[in-house]
Amino acid sequence: LGVDRTWTVVAPTLSFIATVGPAWHRGAKLALVDSDSTGNMSVSLLAQALSRLSITRSPFPMPHILVIGVDLYGKCCDYDGIAKVCRRYGAKFFVDAAESVGSKYKGRGSGSGGFAAVYSFNGNKTVTTSGGGAILTDSKPLATAVKKLSTQSREPVLHYEHKEVGYNHRMSNILAAIGLAQLDRLPDILAKKRKIAAAYGIADDGSNHWLNVLYLKDEKTRDAAIVRLAKAGIEARPVWKPMHLQPVFAGNRKVKVFGGETAEDLFRRGICLPSGAALTKSDLCRIRNMI
Repeated sequence: LGVDRTWTVVAPTLSFIATVGPAWHRGAKLALVDSDSTGNMSVSLLAQALSRLSITRSPFPMPHILVIGVDLYGKCCDYDGIAKVCRRYGAKFFVDAAESVGSKYKGRGSGSGGFAAVYSFNGNKTVTTSGGGAILTDSKPLATAVKKLSTQSREPVLHYEHKEVGYNHRMSNILAAIGLAQLDRLPDILAKKRKIAAAYGIADDGSNHWLNVLYLKDEKTRDAAIVRLAKAGIEARPVWKPMHLQPVFAGNRKVKVFGGETAEDLFRRGICLPSGAALTKSDLCRIRNMI
């Protein structure tokens, strides 16, 4: 997209740092938006952010604003709401669907909002190739450009010709074959994940339930549960630490923050529970009894 220091990238503050890392490497400014009650980006605060940015970014046209929606822990963000706000202000909308392979939004597949989306196939994801991911888009020119960049940006001529410097970001055929085999099993994996979520008392809301999250009374209660589980050899973690609290971004003049209190509260109380499809009923009973 040509994102550089003249751009501002808007993203939810409650996310993994990889959501905003590439923009930071490109020199872009960041605008971090608070969560709604679901943990995903607040559409109303996004509207406030774009309204403010449309004034402060007056030397540049609004296409220099990129909004990244994140499907937090597999639950799709409000694609339609975000897209509507982006259209109002002329901003581009892109979906970080890294965690939501197999999730649904109003009957549509995850990543179906915006002009493009990304999935992650990291080793801990619902579908894995051990690493890497995929870019999804309805735009043939964008797909062609991405494929070219991922293969060293070689021009389509007999010899090796390069008009730009690309990357060696191709997935190997062997890893792709593993991923395709897992995609065949995706319905079965999702069915198991739904049963695990139900065992934790979490409603089926179209999420793939990549990680199941419970919000406890307070930070002390959450930390005590993590310690109890750890002593029994069961790993659990807090939810993502909001980006505006990360030392690398906190107080930086290139970072604007819109809200933040909701994300901070969810961070203090949230616990990510074991969610792998191989969990048994006895595993789940043992975990539930220790929370």
